[in-house]
Amino acid sequence: QVQLVESGGGLVQPGGSLRLSCAASGSIFSINAMRWYRQAPGKQRELVASITDSSTNYADSVKGRFTISRDNAKNTVYLQMNSLKPEDTAVYSCNLNLNSRANWGRDYWGQGTQVTVSS
Repeated sequence: QVQLVESGGGLVQPGGSLRLSCAASGSIFSINAMRWYRQAPGKQRELVASITDSSTNYADSVKGRFTISRDNAKNTVYLQMNSLKPEDTAVYSCNLNLNSRANWGRDYWGQGTQVTVSS
């Protein structure tokens, strides 16, 4: 059984920083892709950033401010968020596509963590 646990959300003032973490546990053979999504109230879910062995990609709205990274040894993906704006307020969720003992190439989701940017 694969589980994803997120941490790092909270309340921050505009211009501040937060670092989100998403750690996967279980019988994992390898991770194909790691992604961070966010969903604000009344809006559709948005892909914020993704990382594979060969590339990273960002939504235009966060380029230059957010950085996605991974620690393969810990099966963990991070999202460093700098210069936060009120419009970054949302529930952030991690998504991992991975190969495990039970499934190959399956998507798993974290529980979501609230990020609120407000003065």
